[in-house]
Amino acid sequence: MAENSVKEQEQRHLDHVLAEVKKAQTRAEERIKTAKNDIEDINQQTNDIHLNTTTYSGMMDTAMSFRAQQQMLDERHNSWQHAADHLATLKRLEQKSYFARIDFQEKGADKPESVYIGLASFSDRPDHFLVYDWRAPISSVYYEGKLGQVSYETPVGPQEVDLTLKRQFQIKDGTIVTIFDTDEQVGDQMLLEALGNHSSTKMKSIVTTIQRTQNEIIRDAKDDLLFVQGAAGSGKTAAVLQRVAWLLYRYRGHLTSSQVVLFSPNQLFNDYIDQVLPELGEHNMVQMTYFQFANRRVPGLHVQTLAQRFAASQDSTSQNVQRLLTSLRYFKATGRYAKHLGHANLRFRNIMFNGQVFISKDKIREIYYSFNNNYNLGNRLDGTKEELIKYLNHRVSTEMRSKWVEERVQSLSKEELDTLFANEPREFASDDQEFKFLARKIVMQAFEPIKRAINHNQWLNINGQYLHLLRVTPKLVELADYGLTADQWQTFVDQTKEGLKKRQISATGISIYLYLYDLITGKHGQQDIRYVFVDEVQDYDPYQLAYLKFRFPRAKFTLLGDLNQAIFTHENSRSLLRQLSTMFDPAKTKVVQLTKSYRSTKQITDFTKHILLDGEAIEAFARNGALPRVIESGDVAASVDAVAATLQQYQQEHDQVAIIGKTLADCEQLFQALEERGVKTTLIRTENQRLVKGPIIVPSFLAKGLEFDAVVVWNANNQQYHGDDERQLLYTICSRAMHELTLTAVGKLTPLLDRVPADEYELIKK
Repeated sequence: MAENSVKEQEQRHLDHVLAEVKKAQTRAEERIKTAKNDIEDINQQTNDIHLNTTTYSGMMDTAMSFRAQQQMLDERHNSWQHAADHLATLKRLEQKSYFARIDFQEKGADKPESVYIGLASFSDRPDHFLVYDWRAPISSVYYEGKLGQVSYETPVGPQEVDLTLKRQFQIKDGTIVTIFDTDEQVGDQMLLEALGNHSSTKMKSIVTTIQRTQNEIIRDAKDDLLFVQGAAGSGKTAAVLQRVAWLLYRYRGHLTSSQVVLFSPNQLFNDYIDQVLPELGEHNMVQMTYFQFANRRVPGLHVQTLAQRFAASQDSTSQNVQRLLTSLRYFKATGRYAKHLGHANLRFRNIMFNGQVFISKDKIREIYYSFNNNYNLGNRLDGTKEELIKYLNHRVSTEMRSKWVEERVQSLSKEELDTLFANEPREFASDDQEFKFLARKIVMQAFEPIKRAINHNQWLNINGQYLHLLRVTPKLVELADYGLTADQWQTFVDQTKEGLKKRQISATGISIYLYLYDLITGKHGQQDIRYVFVDEVQDYDPYQLAYLKFRFPRAKFTLLGDLNQAIFTHENSRSLLRQLSTMFDPAKTKVVQLTKSYRSTKQITDFTKHILLDGEAIEAFARNGALPRVIESGDVAASVDAVAATLQQYQQEHDQVAIIGKTLADCEQLFQALEERGVKTTLIRTENQRLVKGPIIVPSFLAKGLEFDAVVVWNANNQQYHGDDERQLLYTICSRAMHELTLTAVGKLTPLLDRVPADEYELIKK
């Protein structure tokens, strides 16, 4: 069939689909209007219900009427919400009805079928689909197979079809712009078009360009651990967000977005990706960083921030301590230590009242260890709480006779009396009875903080317990295996104790602290969470991952990262896969490797992979652009001028431009210098800021996972980036660039670029 007649035919089909979508929109708008009117009517009827509280049966009738009205109101609210969600989906389908078509014939079928694939399913009558959701089982044929025999997974098992056509569309404002027929996966022309677009402050959905390996990640249903190792810009995060959307679709009715947790590298990144799921018609999952998760549980302690972690100087002793504390071996040692606390060494705190010891820690210790030896830690804790509450109730009667209580009763105002009596009858046989009633109320109010302290385990001295664990560590683990002496360890414990006095704890220490607390209190984690996603997993250590697995015992894990981009855990990133294999069942573990980088032009990808010592495994996608530039300047002023000139050029051609400095201090100095030259930029100081339009200056540790049209690397000289341990950092920074990359250096250029062939970049000396 001639190309024009194919286009005409497809346009007629699109016009028909759009006409049906518009009809459906009108029906949805009518349903919304009806539901709104019904809600207003029910609210009016509720206001008109006559309150009859004179008799018991009258009160019951009134309550029944209210309940019936509330049920009707809930029903109409659901109806309104459902119609509003449906209308939002239809609006998206009006913008872009579908992006692909497949023709196939099922085994035993008389004739072939055509299926159009889009962001959501749409039918004009029951079981007659004009568009299939990209997550539907049949849609996987589009992403998976070449033409010919293709097998795809359905809820009832594998299904075979003969695929005869794969067609891709680019549609704009209801008109088909281009049609591609391909026998491969998503065609390179379509991918090139998508990748050539400008970056924005929000990540976009990639459903129209999902590649075969990405599809494998998205639709994995059987593995307990899915580990995605991918080069920078290989679409790891995008694929995982589509995976969340697919899971919510596949298990609709059994899984909600609140049962899915994503741990991301920083809050800036959370902000960057927060539109992807809503764009696909799903609610966002729970999103947080690991340290937000930790901080929420210990609001009284200050956990090291990202900036503090990055700036912390790491001498060899600190590195050895870190290696010990972050190991899987230490995670197991913590478990052994906690078991022993059922017999001895648990640390307690006095419970105080009015500045006096109310229940002494010795008394609490006596109760805690009075239980039978076969009590586990959780049962022992519950038993102790019960005994402490009994003791508290017993003390109420004694305290009622105290002088302060008598004085308090005598000084009560009318308002205070009314509050204490509340709805209680005020008839007492004697003044003494009334006094006892009021005294009991006053004492119970005063004891409320004690009751809370008992229930919230404030009689446990977790700080003391954590320090005790560190003190006895030489008995649990062989220090020499980590190159440490007893004196070095003692110095570290003393430093930790000083930090805790100031309510400070290290990023490494917080996981140990929380795990120890959970073991002592018998907590078994959050059973309701079904899927946990960890992005940039190369910056996690084995202890953190083992703790997350303990914390979410029923969840399946998807871990994604690039072992080439480890900023905080250079050593651990290499052994991470090996250690993970001991945490999960190898039979239910899948590793997917993404080596092709789509984010950057071929020139940028080829340049950045030479920074790594083993970067050959990274493949560039064939999208051409300008060579990266390296500008060497004699002094800071000349280098700032070079940045200003580059910025001016980039801003004319690109939407999102970032200058990335190594540290926050570097970024602040550059921001000031540019401001003095009248160059406007936005400095991103903390992860809680939002990405904004216009040029931004961002420190390296906050650039994780982000991408920009053009990147300027500030001062990549031989002082800032000199050791092999900084290769991954420089690679991470440079690989944020999509279309253009410039590196500046004050003085001599970093030796980390020595392995980049001279013809792969343009060198400019100022």
